[in-house]
Amino acid sequence: MSGYILCQVKKAEKPFYIENISTNIYSIEELCYYLYNNLYLVDSSLISSKLCTWLEEELELPKLAAKLKPYIGREVGLEEVLYPIFKEINYLAYEELKTLNGRIEARKREPEEIREKRKGDALMENRMYVNALRVYQKLLEHGGKEITGEMRERILHNQGCAYSYLFQMDKALDCFWKAWKENHSEKAMKVYLLAYRSVHSEEEYRKRQEDLKTDEMVRQETDQALKSFAGLPEQHIASGETDRILEDLTREYHRSTGS
Repeated sequence: MSGYILCQVKKAEKPFYIENISTNIYSIEELCYYLYNNLYLVDSSLISSKLCTWLEEELELPKLAAKLKPYIGREVGLEEVLYPIFKEINYLAYEELKTLNGRIEARKREPEEIREKRKGDALMENRMYVNALRVYQKLLEHGGKEITGEMRERILHNQGCAYSYLFQMDKALDCFWKAWKENHSEKAMKVYLLAYRSVHSEEEYRKRQEDLKTDEMVRQETDQALKSFAGLPEQHIASGETDRILEDLTREYHRSTGS
């Protein structure tokens, strides 16, 4: 973001914990960055008395905290919450502010189901897979006029991806299968077959193709994708790196599951 100087305000000794993405932040610059890039994750878990206390006590911004306190627990427009925070350090240049206005107005026009879908997508982008799964499952269960067959396919696809990132391949495969059943799209079939091969033998994979009477073009494209994947070079782990990699993977798993 142009138009501001890094670290205009002191860094906090105690961080503020952003619940939606299981992450600590230490400065108003980090808060602004998060807000600007995650409009669909701005909710009551963020705009809270805890945030106001942190701004006042840790960053020594009592005036900003006072501006936000009236909005706690209320349904208000995003601009009422975001603009005072951005203005505190002139975070946005004029053109960036215009872009933000457009994004906020577009969000206002969206039906609730679409906003929830985008919230799930934002959680996926932040690798918060369990939280994303909860959002997607609620959408599938409660439906709504915006949750068409095509939308259900996309939601189920994303659920499958989330489960695969959590190494729950049986659940992932089930989601990819349900995604294909929604519209019988070629893309969904390819994804399902690729996922199927990842947990089944070559023989089982071929039989599954025959059982589903898959189109020859689909077979060729999935086979080529599998061949390309098999041809990727192996990554070699240097001596002594195993423990560090396992620690990093464990830390990332706990962060992405919120545990």
